[in-house]
This record gives sequence, C-alpha cells and structure tokens, in this order.
Amino acid sequence: MSKVMQFIKRNSLGWFLILPVLLCLILIKWYPIVEGVKNSFFASRGYEMTEFVGFDNYIDVFSDTLFLKTLLNTIKYVLFSLVIGVVPPILIAFLLNEVKFINKFFRVATYLPYLAPTVAIALIFQQIYLPTESGLLNMILGWFHIEPSSLLQDTKLVIPLLIIMQTWQGAPGSAVVYLAKMQEVRTDLYEAALIDGAGLWKRFWTVTWPTISSTVLLLVTRQIIGVFQVMEQPLLMTGGGPDNASMSLNLTAYNYAFVYMNVSRALALGVVMFLILAVFTVFYFRIEKKIKG
Repeated sequence: MSKVMQFIKRNSLGWFLILPVLLCLILIKWYPIVEGVKNSFFASRGYEMTEFVGFDNYIDVFSDTLFLKTLLNTIKYVLFSLVIGVVPPILIAFLLNEVKFINKFFRVATYLPYLAPTVAIALIFQQIYLPTESGLLNMILGWFHIEPSSLLQDTKLVIPLLIIMQTWQGAPGSAVVYLAKMQEVRTDLYEAALIDGAGLWKRFWTVTWPTISSTVLLLVTRQIIGVFQVMEQPLLMTGGGPDNASMSLNLTAYNYAFVYMNVSRALALGVVMFLILAVFTVFYFRIEKKIKG
C-alpha cells in the first residue's frame, strides 16, 4: 500500500492535470455504459426501471421474430459497404494526389459532402430515388430506355441504395486520410515510375498501394464498426421498410425505446450490439498498434 501511495504522491501533479479529463470520461462515457448494462436486467414502465428480471429482456430480444432479420440486414449493410464504399475514397484520394491544377479547390469541393447534415442529404437523395418517372435516377434510366424502378420500395435494392447514399457522404472523410498518407510517398519514386513509362494504374499499384495498404485495413475496420451501427439513413429514408428490409439493429433499438416505449429491451439489444462491436474494436486497436509499431 505504501508503494501505491508513493507512486500517487510522486505523480500528484500529473494526476491533478488528468483529473478533469478522467471525470469527463467517467460521467459522459463510462457511467452511461454501466447504467445501461445494469438497467438491461430490469423491467421498465416508460423510462422508469421497476423490478429486476434477470435475463428476461435478453430472452425477449432473441425470441423476437424481427431480431434475426435485422441482424442479417445489418450484416448486409456491412457487406454492401465493403463492396461499394471501400474503393471510392481511395480513388478520390489518388486522383486528388495526381491533380496539380487548382488542387486546393478540388480538395475543398470533394470534402463538402462530408460536412453536410445527414437530414439534408436524405432529402436530396429522396428526390434522386423517387420511384416515379420524375425521380432523377429513373429519369437517367429512361434515357437508356429502361423501365422506371421502384428503388427504395424494392426489398432487394433498398440496402445498396442506402449504402450508396452513405458512401457519398462519408467517402470524403476517408479520402482525406488516404490523401495525407499518399503525400508521405517520396516524389522521387513517382518520378522514377514516370521515367519507366508507368501509367496511372501502374503508379498506383507499385508506388502508392504499398504505402496506404495498412491504412486501408485500419479504415475498413473502422467502416465496419460505423456501418454496423447504421440508423439515421434507414430511419430518415425508409423507416425500416419496405417489409422491414432496411431495418437495422440500431434502428430496432431506437424503435424499442422511442416507439414502443420499452426501454429495458432497447438497452438489452444495445448491450448485445456493444459486445459484438467490442470484438471489432479490439481488432481495430490491434491493427493500429501493429501499424504504429
């Protein structure tokens, strides 16, 4: 005990300086998590916890016929985000790195969608995805003599279309990180590749990719964590429809809490999601440590 006290006394100034941040972490981050886990074992009346019910809330969540469907939907969101959302930010960053003419203008113009509120973007894409002939996407399809599509009302198309919208908004944020990494590449390597007659693709594959590959793995892991928590896009665009085809786990938890007023079940589902995401988070930090090490 004396050694502990000596350690605290020796580092008292450091503890004093870190105390405000530590208190904020406890009150804003850790306390809500602990309270959420604890309350998930209680029944609720509205937003008031009543009696201890053990694992009943978890049993209710897993026995809900909607749970498996929303879990599969959430996995679909993640898979489609890997297919649709990984390449665009890399491509944007590479093109920005190659373009020398009014480079700053293109960087700002590319980054603007990342700053736009999700609600505003949802309103824009609602007009693009209108299932009638007046919808922008259906108008484009009409130019090629393709019949108008029901788009967001199609159970097979709704998740890919929402991921396209999410990628359009989120890709610039990742592109900035990739661009910063690409600019670490020595210019003489690019010059040597140009002298050897390497084209755009060969320069990317032989010079750029070895530099950014570890960062790609890191950001893809972050993307999986982020997309697994998708809620705003289906909430604003489809409400989880059609026929629950776009319902995600996070949106289900939202409905439990604010539509059905069953807070304890929402917390139980939140804990389940927390445990799943904890695995990805551990993986993410291991990759980050490996890259920095």
